[in-house]
Amino acid sequence: MKKIAALYTCFNRKEKTLASLSSLDDARKNTDHDFNLDIYLTDDGSTDGTSEAVKKEFPNVNIMYGDGNLFWAEGMRTSWKKAMEKDYDGYLLLNDDVEIYANVFNQLFSAHSYCKNTFGKSGIYIGPTEDKETGKLTYSGSLVLSKLLYTQKRLPPNGTFQKCDLSNANIMLVSKSTVEKIGILSEGYAHGMADYDYTLTANKHKIPVLVTPEYCGHCANDHKDKYEDFAEKTFAERKKILYSPTGLAFDSYLSYMRKFFPFRYPVVAFFGWFKLYFPKLYANYFRR
Repeated sequence: MKKIAALYTCFNRKEKTLASLSSLDDARKNTDHDFNLDIYLTDDGSTDGTSEAVKKEFPNVNIMYGDGNLFWAEGMRTSWKKAMEKDYDGYLLLNDDVEIYANVFNQLFSAHSYCKNTFGKSGIYIGPTEDKETGKLTYSGSLVLSKLLYTQKRLPPNGTFQKCDLSNANIMLVSKSTVEKIGILSEGYAHGMADYDYTLTANKHKIPVLVTPEYCGHCANDHKDKYEDFAEKTFAERKKILYSPTGLAFDSYLSYMRKFFPFRYPVVAFFGWFKLYFPKLYANYFRR
């Protein structure tokens, strides 16, 4: 790969966004690989001066703007579509709170070579992340253990290339041939699950999705438990959480289940409403 587009979206995380961009810049300078790297960032209506700070410290970054309603998936789609106005060999999806390790390009490009040599085609390459303080795995590819129960096993790096069924896109390099075959992130997801959808779609089309042998960065799993006080909220508050893109994103989750796990769809649809009307029963008897 000689030309790479790095894709970001951000919202009011100025310091984390700058730290991520700085780590990407350092990794680019410290790799032995010779390639061009362009960066595309969609600022989805930040009010903390993120885009202004990025312009000052990283003037070569291509910045697009949202109105606060793009969220992660549509923000990433915006960056990706802008990048596709040019011709790239790969598209590197990065979360704005990931700090990238110096080995990231060696790991991802090695995955690309391994994929072509082993499977005779290019694919998608996942850089797993760890918690900076604990060293525990935070994001990576996963194996689906049961389609009916929707149970998964997240894959920590083990020194080898591992195939996975679905993955987070905190660090994800997508080859040009993959985009030519399945496009970019699917529409219909405002925030989460678009990365799961994309990697599951790739697997349906026999496109390998590989986890790199080593950690490629650190990223805290700081998502709040949405059920922590769900039962104590009013009906209107619970309904808002149920449908919010940054809440339980019920509509998106139903679409995702219908597309990839249709036998589980009726159960998900039922319990979506059950938890809304009977939150304490759901929390006490049905929540895993």
